[in-house]
Amino acid sequence: MTDPAAEEETGARRRAGLVGALGPALLAVLCGTAYATLSLLRFGRFETPSWDNAIFEQAIAAYSRLEAPIVDIKAPGYNILGDHFSPVTALVAPFYRVFPDGRTLLFAQAVLVALSVWVIARGAVRLLGNAGGLAVGLAYGLSFGIASAVWVDFHEVAFGALFLALSGIAYVERRWWAAAMWSLPLLLVKEDLGLTVLAVGAVLALSGARRIGLATAAIGLAGFVLTLAVVIPAFNPGGGYDYVGVIGAGGEGGPGPWTTFWTGWDLKLPTLLATFGITGFLALRSPWVLVAGPTLLWRFVGDNAYYWGTDWHYGLVVMPVVFAAMLDAIARLRAAGETDERTRWTWASPVWLRRYATHVPALVAGVALALVSQYPLARLVQAETYEASPRAAAAQEVLDLVPEGARVETDIGLITHLASGRTVYWTGTVGDAVPDWMVIDAYTGWGGQAPDAAAYARQQHPGTSWEVVLDRDGYQVARRLG
Repeated sequence: MTDPAAEEETGARRRAGLVGALGPALLAVLCGTAYATLSLLRFGRFETPSWDNAIFEQAIAAYSRLEAPIVDIKAPGYNILGDHFSPVTALVAPFYRVFPDGRTLLFAQAVLVALSVWVIARGAVRLLGNAGGLAVGLAYGLSFGIASAVWVDFHEVAFGALFLALSGIAYVERRWWAAAMWSLPLLLVKEDLGLTVLAVGAVLALSGARRIGLATAAIGLAGFVLTLAVVIPAFNPGGGYDYVGVIGAGGEGGPGPWTTFWTGWDLKLPTLLATFGITGFLALRSPWVLVAGPTLLWRFVGDNAYYWGTDWHYGLVVMPVVFAAMLDAIARLRAAGETDERTRWTWASPVWLRRYATHVPALVAGVALALVSQYPLARLVQAETYEASPRAAAAQEVLDLVPEGARVETDIGLITHLASGRTVYWTGTVGDAVPDWMVIDAYTGWGGQAPDAAAYARQQHPGTSWEVVLDRDGYQVARRLG
């Protein structure tokens, strides 16, 4: 004879197990769909925030042809490995080979970030159960660092978010080797992340995995030094590292890095409050939060104000770190509560903090939902996001006019769209290259003083002759005659 109560309990466990298995995956799919939709709608409206997508497309297109990653946008014949060391982007090349379009990069970024959502949510579910875990996954998926990153162009740090999520969850679960090994691919994502690998090693050593931690730290430091001192200079036409100058305002007579560090706190302080506030500040209770240190430090000593705020992609790699740190803090507080109930108040784990930790998953989900309207994901519910750009027809006419395979010089306006299937140069770095076409967007980057395309082309390339073949809605296209 069966026990109805036992059967009901077994069924409940099965349903909970099914939700725990499928919930994180479904959440990741929903987030990835939102990220891709947002990015592709922006692309379709010809809203170009920078030249970055075009730069990465040229590099990935070269990888797809099994060639060196030459990026003519930076300078004719420029090997991008001499700018930033991000060979991991070659992993996108097989997909680009099948779908040779700038939107392939945006879709790849959405997938990579969505995978990090799955990793964080799955780890949170294992620790907190279905409701709490999915709440944490939702908060991570809606966090400002992710929303800002997917709104702008593709960047290599999308890979970093995934690797740091995998490493962070492994740390939370005390899988020391996995935490170390998942951090090592960061050396192929971007040169500064060698210091992040160093930080991972240091935290592992502090947490008891001394040998693994010290080895990881040594590899991170060696990779960082080797990349900056040997690899990048070997590919850089100037034989150095171009971004030394952005640390502390660079240049002779400029302020040093620590002078720069103490400026701009009207932007930096809100960034710090947002970064840790989205975890209910509980991330600060975990040693893992130190892994975010190198990224926050270089951003705050850099002389570019874009580094200091919450916009762009600069906060993306910090998001998985602080959420993993929050989960680790909850695990630590829970363990303290289970093993030390004799003391009502200790510096290590006060009772009020343990109680607070039980409510943090719901809190961070609520904060994320409350803040989502302040960041780009809110555009998904705005009607204008789905409307065609007023200049879309003219922009498409430009793209139809400039043939595939052509060499074209342009400004930021249509650079992302022109990069597919053409050799594209930027007006500021064209050097001695002589293009066949000149495309000018009067509304982008000229301060209201855009030149005539043919006259500008003759000025840029003395001895050549040009004619304007299209002038519509602020776009001008000139073709070289000789």
